[in-house]
Amino acid sequence: MRRFVFFLPLVCFLILGGVFYSQLGKDNQYVPSALVGKKVPNFTLISLENDQMVTQKDLPHGPYLMNFWGTWCPACHIEHPFLVELALKGVPIIGIDYKDQKHLAEQWLIEKGNPYQQVLMDEMGLFGLDMGVTGAPETFVINSSGVIVHRHQGVVNEQNWPELKGYLK
Repeated sequence: MRRFVFFLPLVCFLILGGVFYSQLGKDNQYVPSALVGKKVPNFTLISLENDQMVTQKDLPHGPYLMNFWGTWCPACHIEHPFLVELALKGVPIIGIDYKDQKHLAEQWLIEKGNPYQQVLMDEMGLFGLDMGVTGAPETFVINSSGVIVHRHQGVVNEQNWPELKGYLK
């Protein structure tokens, strides 16, 4: 029994080492979405532009991007110019101002430009919770049937745009 107790720390170390080694090289940032393949959840949000109530029925009928962003988000500042470029090329984008204040969002869009066809306010983050958002920026590709076909966590940029664009078809 004493010999077993003597080797127990070594056995624990080897087991933990094996577990850690098996995780090397894996993408630890990616969190799969349970909503891929499902319709956008029901929601009622307020439009930033006109304070009107908007539901999922008011979303575009063709494929589009749904981008969760916030003025408090450093990565959103990096992503925004590329979204403006995409909008100028005709890519439809719905913006969800996530856990933010209305006056800050309005000022942001005046200063930086507005790439969004619609901007909806999710001040409490409840719609983001329904969509499984883990943080901003986060972008979903929605097909013409209103089904989520892809989820992208992080900044949309020139490097990852070809992959997202492939899902817009």
